[in-house]
Amino acid sequence: EIIGGHEAEPHSHPYMAFVQFLDKKSKKRCGGILVRKDFVMTAAHFWGSSINVTLGAHNIKEQERAQQFIPVRRAIPHPAYNPENFSSDIMLLQGDSGGPLMCKNMVQGVFSYGKNNGTPPGVYIKVSHFLPWIKKTMKCI
Repeated sequence: EIIGGHEAEPHSHPYMAFVQFLDKKSKKRCGGILVRKDFVMTAAHFWGSSINVTLGAHNIKEQERAQQFIPVRRAIPHPAYNPENFSSDIMLLQGDSGGPLMCKNMVQGVFSYGKNNGTPPGVYIKVSHFLPWIKKTMKCI
């Protein structure tokens, strides 16, 4: 569902990722950002088992040729993540190969939490604050 915006031109945002996982036996879903060919960044509170990432989708409800379905090999939440107050709510997912807040074609934030109906305000984690951890983690793996 699009809230407060409009449908994007098909495949105009190739960095967008669709993340699915199991949380206590129910399927959950969220957004993510492809930050390298083998890493997707999302919010750490989107944690569960059987995490999968879909890339290249315009409409996730339809099977498209451009879609890539990738099982996540490893989920790496920020070591300071606190689920009680959502501090450091950022995580890297590594596949075998939160949605972004974009400004001037650069990722500025990862959606952390907000109202269920999508109305403001929404809280985003400032990505630049976590760049040292992101770069260190991606370099070490």
